Amino acid sequence: MSETIYQGLAGVNVDRTQISHIDGLKGELIYRGYDIRELANKASFEEVTYLLWNDDLPTQEQLSAFSESLKPHYKLPAEIIEVLRLMPKDTHPMHAVRTAVSMLGAVDADAEGVDLDNIHRIGLSLTAKFPSFVAAFERIRNGLEPVNPDPELNIAGNFLYMLTGEKPTEAATNVMDVALVLHAEHGSNASTFVARAVASTLTDGYSAITAACGSLKGPLHGGANAAVMGALEKIGSVDKVEDYVMNILNSPGGRVMGFGHRVYRVLDPRAIILKEVSHNLAEESGDSKWFEMSLEMERVMDREMAKKGKQVKPNVDFFSASVYRMLGFPTDMYTPIFAVARISGWMAHLYEQYADNKLMRPRMVYEGPVGRSFKALADR
Repeated sequence: MSETIYQGLAGVNVDRTQISHIDGLKGELIYRGYDIRELANKASFEEVTYLLWNDDLPTQEQLSAFSESLKPHYKLPAEIIEVLRLMPKDTHPMHAVRTAVSMLGAVDADAEGVDLDNIHRIGLSLTAKFPSFVAAFERIRNGLEPVNPDPELNIAGNFLYMLTGEKPTEAATNVMDVALVLHAEHGSNASTFVARAVASTLTDGYSAITAACGSLKGPLHGGANAAVMGALEKIGSVDKVEDYVMNILNSPGGRVMGFGHRVYRVLDPRAIILKEVSHNLAEESGDSKWFEMSLEMERVMDREMAKKGKQVKPNVDFFSASVYRMLGFPTDMYTPIFAVARISGWMAHLYEQYADNKLMRPRMVYEGPVGRSFKALADR
């Protein structure tokens, strides 16, 4: 009797969670019961991180205490700065982030503990330091000295400040906050599953997050937003969008990056919000090129998919590309920015995994040869 194979684990429930839920048919995403659209419009990244790690949104007192508990962890140890200086300047920033996480685990004397108090401590440290990893490497590879974090700024503001050395505007900080909230958590995606699978061995939290970083870097996961911007740069102008899209759609296996999702069968709710953010940035900056190209690509895709009776809509990566470009980020920083947000979701899942752990050990159906006889090396 043949065994059923769920390649890519599509549709397989591996555990229960209280962290988030995606309704792909309705286009809904909730974090612990709260709609993502409401959170993006009303909550800070710190509030959302607290929510993901706890049962509810914080009170003012709880938020203040939580924010204060993050601040001592903002600054990078000297060993991490030294490691970032040793990285090749042309390496992908996600290599630098992944290496920094691993090194932080190596210098943390209490890294091995998987009790929830220690995992919470590691979560505070990593959530506070991820912006510092990315900003420090960006400056180092451009021949600049890292900027020490400002304890008076929140995570979004500090990230922008550590990149430029200048206090960010309130508007820029708010846009960054929205982007972080939207990317903070998304169920059992590849990197989150990897983090939980690694944690299920009861190894340390740093090892689980290091593995998650490796997964996020892939172009079919966190690297997709950079691929979208690469496409927009290649196209160059609005009038060339249609030819570009049609050439891809008419090619065998052609795929337009930034469209379609493994879960959503309608428009990704995060894309709706980022589309509005991109539009607002285009109007405020007077540079509408990237937004207009994105709109045209969406229009052509909608038309062509309708002809086939399909709905292949923009996902979170599509409009985040133009948002990040208008904020001034280089393309290869897009995925590390994703990680700055997703560390909060990864840590929430580590808490769940360590609290009720079972070693993940799926099977594979063997289809190779059997019954072979060994031959001596001289007879092969």
